[in-house]
Amino acid sequence: MALLCFDVGNTHTHWGVVEGCAVRAHGELPTAGLDTAALMGLLREHAGTGIALASVVPKVTAVIQPVLLAAGLPFYHLRHDTVRGLGFDYPTPGEVGQDRLADCIGAQLVTGAPAVIVGMGTATTVDILTERGYAGGIIAPGLGVMTQYLHERTALLPALDPAGLLGGPAIGKSTVDAMRAGCALGFAGMIGALLDGVAAELVRQGSAPPQVIVTGGAAVYLPTSWRDRVRHEPHLTLLGLAEAHRRHFA
Repeated sequence: MALLCFDVGNTHTHWGVVEGCAVRAHGELPTAGLDTAALMGLLREHAGTGIALASVVPKVTAVIQPVLLAAGLPFYHLRHDTVRGLGFDYPTPGEVGQDRLADCIGAQLVTGAPAVIVGMGTATTVDILTERGYAGGIIAPGLGVMTQYLHERTALLPALDPAGLLGGPAIGKSTVDAMRAGCALGFAGMIGALLDGVAAELVRQGSAPPQVIVTGGAAVYLPTSWRDRVRHEPHLTLLGLAEAHRRHFA
């Protein structure tokens, strides 16, 4: 059963065709001004047997949901009040981003609980999955936010491409190299500190040491001390969305 899944983020909308536990086609579209014609093209080419949606941009959801529903296939919108098989050890489930719910369902598939999921987008998120379900997390600046802020809030610092930060010297001999070092090393240090703190807190609560899953582009920025201790699942959100769809229609 091939499912077409859409993960609408603040900057990009990721789509994928998920069959079982494999993503056999995927891509992304800019979320701003999301082209409904492009969506219809994806539906014609990849619709399969059902459609799943997670979105953190309500205005975009209102535009694309009618297009997806019009395909006439079993449609599922992942929300805290529609999810099955994921409990909440969290007082306000409605505040949890739909992509983060999908990540936790994906983690149930690939490692089980306890697990810590690190995702990198506009924000860096760290989410906790325990035997009780979603148990909270951390939201911190994403790498793009760090680079953009330096440029936008100063008169002379240039814009940096987050994709070109790795491999430079730790001590910059130019303004650009100094910025690259600060962002790359600072971001890696932030992720390492977040993981160290979360893992220690879970163990203090009596948990077994958690599995750590990294999704998205965050893996390349992990500090060396964590790099060999994590599982990289680049399409975790899409896998979780497909599983949520299957549970809903089971």
